[in-house]
Amino acid sequence: MRRSFGIIGVACSLLALVAAVVWQIFFSEQVNYYITSVAVLVLSMLPFFVGFELKKISTGEITLVATFIALAVVSRAVFYLIPQFKPIGAVVIIAAVCLGAQRGYLVGSFSAFISNFIFGQGFWTPFQMVALGLVGFLSGLIFKKIKPKRVSLSIVGFVLCFALYGLIVDMSTIISVYGNDFDFKGAMSIYLTGLPFSAVFGAATAVFLFLFGESFIKKTQRVIKKYGLICTQDKK
Repeated sequence: MRRSFGIIGVACSLLALVAAVVWQIFFSEQVNYYITSVAVLVLSMLPFFVGFELKKISTGEITLVATFIALAVVSRAVFYLIPQFKPIGAVVIIAAVCLGAQRGYLVGSFSAFISNFIFGQGFWTPFQMVALGLVGFLSGLIFKKIKPKRVSLSIVGFVLCFALYGLIVDMSTIISVYGNDFDFKGAMSIYLTGLPFSAVFGAATAVFLFLFGESFIKKTQRVIKKYGLICTQDKK
């Protein structure tokens, strides 16, 4: 049941993003990205709220999620002066491994939205929220099947942040530039231009996961188990 809620939340967030894209292309010259961002956040939090009403969420779990969101925001802000070289993706993946796919999506989407009050809000914000949320969600699913070791963490982190995150976020640039006058060659040029930036973000994620990921995960899981912050069946 809990897993179904998580999938529904992610699906609703994607639908909100698609609706914003369709509106931008066909019906309006400008989209209120704050409204879109809030819609993505609320929809992604629906499973969390449902679980809370069903009394399946403890204060410890809420604290853990909030702590990871704060850590992700700070990790991005600390490297403010270095373009794209940010450990925020690594923090989101660690959160997903420790707390599960649904919470990984929540940490990713919230940290992207909140940190953009530092880096700047715009039409790209909902795309970053969904992209970073999906990085967390898919990481949570992947590392339920494989052990989170240094190499596996680094490889998954690089692929998700380079390919998935870059693909979704660059889409916001294409839409803002071309709108309903879509040009395939122009879109490809934007993706090619964005490849170095995506590669730097993916590499930064891989480096931080390789150096700190495994030990951070073990310590966090030890705390969760010791104090019973999240029961095993809840994470699934």
